Amino acid sequence: MKLLNRIILILFIYSNAASFPQTDSVRIKTLQIIEQAKGKVGVAVINLKTSDTLTVRGNEYFPMQSVYKFPLALAVLDKVDKGEISLDKKLFVSKSDLLPNTWSPLRDKYPDGNVFLSLDEILSNTVSLSDNNGCDILFRLMGGTAIVDKYIHNLGIEDIDIAFTEEEMHKDWQVQYKNRSTPLAMAELLYRFYYEDFLSKSSKDYLWRIMAATVTGPKRIKGLLTEGTVVAHKTGSSGEDENGIAAATNDAGIVQLDDGSGFVIVVFVSDAAADEETREKVIAQIAKTVYDAYLNK
Repeated sequence: MKLLNRIILILFIYSNAASFPQTDSVRIKTLQIIEQAKGKVGVAVINLKTSDTLTVRGNEYFPMQSVYKFPLALAVLDKVDKGEISLDKKLFVSKSDLLPNTWSPLRDKYPDGNVFLSLDEILSNTVSLSDNNGCDILFRLMGGTAIVDKYIHNLGIEDIDIAFTEEEMHKDWQVQYKNRSTPLAMAELLYRFYYEDFLSKSSKDYLWRIMAATVTGPKRIKGLLTEGTVVAHKTGSSGEDENGIAAATNDAGIVQLDDGSGFVIVVFVSDAAADEETREKVIAQIAKTVYDAYLNK
């Protein structure tokens, strides 16, 4: 992103008077929708053309869950761009790398492990299919979560904290709250990914493609949008505790419209008592409200 656009983004993000299509109507509808979640809901939207923003609890922290696989992918592809590794490189994946009792299409495909898989296959499974074992293999490749956290902070994004692996989150319910982001910080990272050149064009195109191919969360951002609408996104889900409370039902992505316009949208639903269908519907309804505002502006 050019310096002028970066300055504009900062001004809009930290302004309390940022304009947005049908701002009052969208905000009122969004506040009504989030009541259904029976929990804490954070929203951040950035207009791709003007950088105008709309937020609800935009500067509060929420557990990311698998949304953090997007910044992880950025850090991995930065290594690819630096020539430290290639997408074609084969990585040995042992049976012990493919942990049971976690979401893992890679484990389902290679139940016995002990195979060499390309970085491309591991990364695409981690993003498009939200593979938890693939995620931790990538963290080990990077040298740990702290390396990824530092990479994101060095981009100038301060309000994202990446501290624990998927394996560590599965061992302790409370740990997920330490892998956290504000809605606004995640939205800014997505916006900057869209416009800036901190990744090469080939890496940016690759990540866009695997995010647009995401199959998780079809009833979230994409749920109520016109069929065929391009959405490059990353979901995150915690499941529910013994009391039926879901720590995280998330979706974060970029919506492209047919006229060339579009928007970044991040919706984090946390500590919610509503059932999964309702939590996902909250995300879908907020996305549809923003989508309709763009179409009718």
